[in-house]
Parts: sequence; C-alpha cells; structure tokens
Amino acid sequence: MSDQLKHECGIALIRLLKPLEFYKEKYGTAFYGINKMYLMMEKQHNRGQDGAGFASIKLDVKPGQRYISRVRSNAAQPIQDIFDQINNRINDEMAANPKLKDNVAAQKTSIPYVGELLMGHVRYGTFGKNSIESVHPFLRQNNWMHRNLIMAGNFNMTNVFKLFNKLVELGQHPKDMADTVTVMEKVGHFQDNEVRKLYKKFKNSGLSKMEASPKIAEEINVAKILRKSARDWDGGYAMGGLMGHGDAFLLRDPAGIRPAYYYKDDEVVVVASERPVIQTAFNAKFEDVNELDPGKAIIIKKNGTVSLEQISEPLERKACSFERIYFSRGSDAEIYQERKMLGRLLFPKIMEKIDNDIDNSVFSYIPNTAETSFYGMIEAAHQVLNEQKRDAIIAGEGNLTAEQVEKTLSRKLRTEKIAIKDAKLRTFITEDSSRDDLVAHVYDVTYGVVKPTDHLVIIDDSIVRGTTLKKSILKMMDRLNPKSIVVVSSAPQIRYPDCYGIDMARLEGLIAFQAALHLHKDRGTEKIIDEIYEKCKTQLEYEDRDVKNYVQEFYAPFTDEEISDKIAELLSDDDLNAKVEIVYQKVEDLHKACPKNLGDWYFTGDYPTDGGNRVVNRAFINFYEGNDERAY
Repeated sequence: MSDQLKHECGIALIRLLKPLEFYKEKYGTAFYGINKMYLMMEKQHNRGQDGAGFASIKLDVKPGQRYISRVRSNAAQPIQDIFDQINNRINDEMAANPKLKDNVAAQKTSIPYVGELLMGHVRYGTFGKNSIESVHPFLRQNNWMHRNLIMAGNFNMTNVFKLFNKLVELGQHPKDMADTVTVMEKVGHFQDNEVRKLYKKFKNSGLSKMEASPKIAEEINVAKILRKSARDWDGGYAMGGLMGHGDAFLLRDPAGIRPAYYYKDDEVVVVASERPVIQTAFNAKFEDVNELDPGKAIIIKKNGTVSLEQISEPLERKACSFERIYFSRGSDAEIYQERKMLGRLLFPKIMEKIDNDIDNSVFSYIPNTAETSFYGMIEAAHQVLNEQKRDAIIAGEGNLTAEQVEKTLSRKLRTEKIAIKDAKLRTFITEDSSRDDLVAHVYDVTYGVVKPTDHLVIIDDSIVRGTTLKKSILKMMDRLNPKSIVVVSSAPQIRYPDCYGIDMARLEGLIAFQAALHLHKDRGTEKIIDEIYEKCKTQLEYEDRDVKNYVQEFYAPFTDEEISDKIAELLSDDDLNAKVEIVYQKVEDLHKACPKNLGDWYFTGDYPTDGGNRVVNRAFINFYEGNDERAY
C-alpha cells in the first residue's frame, strides 16, 4: 500500500496441554511454547511495528514462587527486543546453574517465562500513543491468584466515554480513558464479583479460606464474566485474557469485525489473528484451523478442557473487508484467491482507460501487497488477449498466411516491475522544508521499458489519502514518459473514517472526501456542507441506536466516476506530462471477491454497530469546526 495506514494489532495465545517434560522429550526443549510464540508473533509482524508484548503463566506453582512473567517493548524492533530479553534471561540462568539443563521441573521453578500458558501481542499505535504504557498485554495484579488478569487484544471501542463513566458509576477510579483500560477494568470488576460470590458459597459450606481457593479456581465461570463485561461494548474486537490460576479466553465481537482463528490437538490449543500463522507454526492443515464465530469466546480451563461459548448475540456478519484487501497475510489460501479476484474484476474498466489497446500498455503494481491482485489482473488480461487472438484467426476464415498467424499468436502482455520501494527512506527524519523531497524518492522506477506510446497501468491495493501517489509515485512514473498513467485501486473509494482499529479518523484526510468537497465547490452546492453539519449537531445527544449517518448525503450527488475523475485531477500536478486516470474497485465487485467479509463501512458508510454512525457524524463536525480531536 503506497499510503501507510496504522492498524490491526495481532494476538497469539498458546496453551500447552501436556507437562513441560513432554515437550522436552519430544521436541528437545521445555521452551517449546516460547519458541512457537516467537514464530507466531514474527508471522504477524505485518500487524504491528510500534510495540510488542509477551506474558506467561506457570500452572500449579507453590506459594512464594513467581508464576506470572511479562515483558513489553516499544523499541525499533520490538519482537526481536522482547525475545532477546527472554533468551538472555534464560541463558543467564542456565549458565549460572548448569544443573538446570536437563531438569525441567527446576527450569519451571527457577526461570521466568517458562510456563504452560502464553500470550503474545504485536501492535500498531493510533493517535500517537506509542509509549510503553500503551503496549499490550496489560496486567491487573492481585494477591489472590484467581483475581490476576492479563489482557491483550486487537480492538477499538466506539463508546469509550460511556464505558469509562460506567466504571466511575461502579465506584472505580480508572487511571486513563483509553479503551484498553476500560475493557480490562470491566472484566476485572466482574471477575472480582465472581470470586467473591464463590468464596461466600464455599465459606458457607464450611471450607476454610485456604480450602476455598482451589475450588474457586475450578468453578469460576469465565463465560458469565465475559457476558456481563461485554454487555455495553460497541466496537470491533478480538481480545484475549489469562487469569492467574490458569484459565484463558479469546472473545470475538458480535459482528465479526476483527478476525480470530483457533486450532487444537492433543498437545496444544492455539488462537491467533490469522489462519496461516497457525498453519505455519504448527504444521496444521487449512481445514483444521477454525474461525471463531462472531460473538463467541473460546475458553480454555485450567484443567485443559476447551469450550466455545456464545457471549454476545451475533449481529449481521460484517467482517472487515480491509483484512482481506491489505492487512492479513496474503499466504492464506482464501485471501490469496480473493485478492487475485479483486484484480481480475477490475480489468474491464482498465480496458476502457487504455482504449482496448493491450499491445501498447505496460502492466505493473505498487510493491508489495498489491502483487497478488496484480496476478489476478494479468490473468484477466491474458484471457482478453487470447480471445482477441482467437477472434482474429476466426475472422481470417482460413485465408491468413503463416506469417499473419504467427504475428497474431506472438502478441503478448507486457508486464514489468516498474515501481521499486526504498523502505529505508521512509524512516529518515528531517526538517519539514526538505521532507517532501525525501518523500518523493520513497519509490524509484525501472527505466527503459516504457515507450512514449504506452499506457502505464499500475495497481495498488487502495488509495486512501493519495499523498504518496501525488508526491512520489506519479512523479516517478511520469519520468518514464508514458502516454498515460492508469492507477488502479483493488479497493473501492474510501469515503468514511474507521472506528474499529484502522488509523483513519479524520474525514478531511481522505482523498475521496477532498474530491467530493471540490466537486461541491465547482458546482456551487457548498450549502449542503452547512446542512449536514446542522443535522449531525442535532444528533449529539441521541442514543447511538437512533443516530443516522448524514455524511452519506455529502457523496450522494456524485457518481463514482465523477469522484474518481476529480481524484485524478487532484493528484495530478501541473508539471506532469502524462494524463492520469484513476480506476477504483466497485463495492459490488468487492463483495463478489470477498463474500465472507462484507464489512464495507469505509466505502459505503454502512457501519456494523450503532456507535459507527455517531463516530462518522462527529468526524464531520470536527472537520467543519477545524477540530483535530478524535471522533471516538
């Protein structure tokens, strides 16, 4: 993606079902779980580069022994930093006490991080909150083992203010208004309540406090805690939790916005944000890795039993389509085919833009995530070219010479690697006066393969803000002196902000919004901006379920083609020689390509939860008032 988006944390949870000695004997190390967690986190590195965290719990330890370990990092390479710290600690302990080498029981007692229950997290920070305090997992500590709680997740709540006030009403004093804090404190509150009720029950039955403690751990009802906690949640989430005594869970939102997959055999239970991560790390078959259904939690009790519990009543399934277009790993069997289909469905429109002239067109892509949709686009192009060859030969009615047939058959697509990304330039920081010049060189181009008579077709997976296109890619492409530059987006026009994870909170940052704004000015219809603002303002005190998305009226007067043409105009500087054309995916074709992920609120404004309409209206109010505050 040429426009950089920060989004999509990744979560990984492992429960070892056998004693650590089993893994030592079979795999040669009691650190099997740690090694697998490292692999799972690295395989989800695409989801987080601002921070990473790891937590583990040892089961059945004696009082006075440390059983919870946690390490977090917001270093430049956070995953590497975390596991360097873990490995250094393990190596130091082993070097100081050589007898630990083959004594698994002693390793578990003496070395931190070695446990049966492990959770990892990689994150992208939003709104600049990248301090170590914002890095997951979060820890809620207590001297009672079953009141300890560790949580991490991939989520954003639209109603964090409401959730914060609910905690205040309970008598709590949260340290922050972040959704991570409010969610953890909500779960922790009902966890405490459950423990108190169980303690009272066992006390009344005549058990001592010491006798009651293991019984509480055994009977604590995780599903009940989650149902009470999630009652007021509005957002997209896949959140995992570990309780100090050894229970674990991962809960998915009722609309299925955020993804979660799980796998179980007789050795491990594994949960992660992406299917291929589990397949690769545990050599699992595609069909053995299951998607967690919306509104459900996978709950792993301390005794190793696993259950799937319906926590929230499922809503209409609106799994995030951006997961499939860009953020998830393209090595997933389904995602790979879906991205190819996205490219394939775009080709008829591309043919219009190149005047059906395949022979004088060069096809390429913006590295690296658009590569798969490029393959689909090329497959469609090959099909069209073969049809043209067939029709030409049939039209000859057997009268073509061998030379004419040979000429027809020798026609081929011209595909080249045109754009080359120099990632190192993106991280170089300099003063504002020269930053634009550096941004213009984030991409380089391959010279000598494009002729002045050629259309240059280059596909990207989305065009969000258009900044890199305008400042870098189009300028670079124009140096090749093509007849025209056709920029193709495998995603539809992104018109609305996201409030479930992606860092797209401001309407005015979206190039489609800017295009519609310019069209209103061109046509003298700016009055609608004031009207939408007033409508949005009137709904500020409404309950979320009663709020309507009035920002949709902002785009209603224009066709997709009119907005695309205006975007092309806005991205074209006067010093460009080539004509610039923009082709976007149609929403209906997106749904054809990604039939299981119909969450399209970025493109249509049809938000999957009640809180989404409130957020988009607030974003419009912020735009109108020149307010940079977040809309949720």
